Amino acid sequence: MQRFALERKGTDLRTEFMAGLTTFLTMMYIVPVNGFIMADAGLPMPAVITATALITILATAFNGFWSNTPVAMSVGMGLNAYFTYGLVLGMKIPWQTALGIVFISGIIFVLLSFTRFRVWIMHSIPMDLRRAISAGIGAFIAFIGLKQLGIIVPSKATLVTLGALDKPEILLGIFGLFLTLALTLYRVKGAFILGVLLTSAVAWVTGLGKLPDGLLSLPASIEPIALKLDILSALSLSLLPVIITFLVTDMFDTLGTLTAVGARAKLFQESDDEDRSLEKTLEADAVATVAGSLLGVSTTTSFIESASGVEAGGRTGLTAIFTAAFFILTLFMLPLFQAIPGAAIYPVLVIVGILMFTELGKMNFEGMDLATATAAFFTVLLMPLTYSITNGLAAGFVAFTLLKLLQGKFAELNVGIYLITLISLLVFILH
Repeated sequence: MQRFALERKGTDLRTEFMAGLTTFLTMMYIVPVNGFIMADAGLPMPAVITATALITILATAFNGFWSNTPVAMSVGMGLNAYFTYGLVLGMKIPWQTALGIVFISGIIFVLLSFTRFRVWIMHSIPMDLRRAISAGIGAFIAFIGLKQLGIIVPSKATLVTLGALDKPEILLGIFGLFLTLALTLYRVKGAFILGVLLTSAVAWVTGLGKLPDGLLSLPASIEPIALKLDILSALSLSLLPVIITFLVTDMFDTLGTLTAVGARAKLFQESDDEDRSLEKTLEADAVATVAGSLLGVSTTTSFIESASGVEAGGRTGLTAIFTAAFFILTLFMLPLFQAIPGAAIYPVLVIVGILMFTELGKMNFEGMDLATATAAFFTVLLMPLTYSITNGLAAGFVAFTLLKLLQGKFAELNVGIYLITLISLLVFILH
């Protein structure tokens, strides 16, 4: 226990245990949700569920030991949706190649862990643009959730329109959406997984879903997806913008999460070189993405749900290790996860999207100039409308740079902005 410095951090074993349990309950939903999302890309759901549980266990435990921070890690919401609906279904990229893209972005992230690039790139991008990217990803995954629920459907006349809301399956999804929103509103611990289970129970009782054959079983094999990534196919100039998108989005997501969690837990506050907890957490995040792609899942990242464990008093890596230990249970819950209907799963995407979209509220609209407003507008709007995080991010940066140049505000541009704009232009040149 000396390694975790419990006394110095103002905590004890029981507090860390309860904090780990709290984090587990709030983020347990990722196992079935990721199973559904990646199954839409053609990967077998049982294998994805096992792989998701495994990478959560391994990444979270590794971070607990390596960085001694109470931060849990798993497959990132947003990038898993982009993996399936943007790359595999949208760009018709085989899922094996998409895993290769995740692997390459992870390797680059690991290499950059030994440099100051992450800090440099974050400082290069204005805060309002970072918030717009988060809000755009939120709009993107909420749009996917609404489409999967049947609330939004294709239309020849208007591209999209409202679905048939009198269908029982759609009504069940709307019920699940507002039930989970209510649980989240009242800050119920484990609101997401509780919403999923209660909505599933309604489906089973009303005959809209099939009861699980059992609650527990041995874990499914990951052989169908493990080490099936195609790295050579991913090494294509046309896919470079996508690789950069995964890299940059993972960095934004992770640093944003760690900033929020760290502020509450009084982590990452020291400016001296001896405090390497932030750097070590970022290193663990990067290594986890590489490991996840080998197991057969998309980008792994730090989870904002770690904040719930911090609120429960978690202050050290022991919280993360307890969280990882609890996730071992999910390896044996395949029958239950497979019996969950989509109408109980996809409301989670909508709510996560809503929570990410609230980043817009932190933007300084009062003093915002036209270049920033235009960039934010295109970023947020084009991500859902083009079904692509890459397109929205690229359009935002191109618009920002061109308008700043036209205004003659050269001092507000830097090498980092020019570099990302150049990569963004590639998105449209190679489209």
